[in-house]
Amino acid sequence: MTKKIFEYIKSIGIAILIALFIRAYIIQAFKIPSGSMIPTLLIGDHLLVNKFIYGIKPPFSKEKSLVIQNPKRGDIIVFKYPEDPSRDFIKRVIAVEGDIIQGINKKIYLNGKELKEPYVQHTDDYIHPKEMDNRDNFGPIQVPKGKLFVMGDNRDQSYDSRFWGFVDLKDVKGKALIIYWSWNNEEHKARLNRIGKIIK
Repeated sequence: MTKKIFEYIKSIGIAILIALFIRAYIIQAFKIPSGSMIPTLLIGDHLLVNKFIYGIKPPFSKEKSLVIQNPKRGDIIVFKYPEDPSRDFIKRVIAVEGDIIQGINKKIYLNGKELKEPYVQHTDDYIHPKEMDNRDNFGPIQVPKGKLFVMGDNRDQSYDSRFWGFVDLKDVKGKALIIYWSWNNEEHKARLNRIGKIIK
């Protein structure tokens, strides 16, 4: 009997270790708490985030290893919020190191060319002048080495790199992959049509 109990405990322990390893280095669940990525991601969407693709950070190490690729323009990433690293943010990569980015009257220019952004939503027709804030007019800015410039798809309602600066590559936790569950809190029902949706 004691041997059976030991075997059960051993099996449960191994399962927990495997689950912790997967969460730490391969796949992690993430819930959308705000509307900054509407219409691509809605409040209440639950995502799976690929943590492996951008490399893993072993315990007690500052550097990532086994990097398959670095974040690319257009990737939707989860990262440590630069102003409070205890919080995770999710935004879209708009510019990578070496790129020159500029905002002119709500339009984004990347390396001198207007960026086509079919995923963007604007909710406010008023254009903020540069003297007011960086929401609609900013730059030109060159992205430094090892940094990313990120923005929300809900462009007029997103607190992003326009306001607090760049994301460090080492603070990127993973790439958003798929919606596995979505709950509309206002209507108290699941959004079944969003389940299984690939994020892009």
